[in-house]
Amino acid sequence: MTAGVVPIRVMLVDDHPVFRTGLVSLLRTASDMIVVGQAGSGAAALRMWQHCRPDVCLLDLYMPELDGLETLKLLRKAAPTSLVLFLTSSEAAADADRALAAGACGYVAKNVEHDALLDAIRRVHGGVRGIRCGVSNAAAPRQPASLGGPLSPRELEVLHLLRDGRTTTDIAASLGITHRTVKFHIAAILEKLDAADRMGAIVKAFDLGLLQPTVR
Repeated sequence: MTAGVVPIRVMLVDDHPVFRTGLVSLLRTASDMIVVGQAGSGAAALRMWQHCRPDVCLLDLYMPELDGLETLKLLRKAAPTSLVLFLTSSEAAADADRALAAGACGYVAKNVEHDALLDAIRRVHGGVRGIRCGVSNAAAPRQPASLGGPLSPRELEVLHLLRDGRTTTDIAASLGITHRTVKFHIAAILEKLDAADRMGAIVKAFDLGLLQPTVR
């Protein structure tokens, strides 16, 4: 740490421990940053926030049970001045738009160079807003509205697997999430599509344009 420099306090929120370990190693190379906390879920991040008091939170978009957007909304209720920078695998412009509209200071895809990420953290800490880094310039197709609100990216993944006839156990193994989390997403899909069961959800999803016939 450089003498006289107050480090930027960073908290990491990502459900992949290996990725968090690599990120900690990267941030240790920056003389003006320090990792003050790590959380593997949105719920854990909310519990840790008051204790860690980070200057900047790096938040993943795709997480089980409580995704990044929901975590951000709850976090901003608890700490309205919180600075959140999404760091996620999605390069989709639509995801970046949603994150920024929800109150994130910036959105960085995991495909960027290390220096770009460090620069984004410094810019957010310095007051810059609306940062987009590593996001595709291609116009993303808009998701047709469901009956009870738009499905999240993870819910759409689960919906496509349901369409393919996959069981709850199959979906959990395919997406690397728990059996309970799959049930949580299915319940949300049924509620948003106002469907009584999985088949009803699939039928409505086709009607709404959320699913397209498979070309063989």
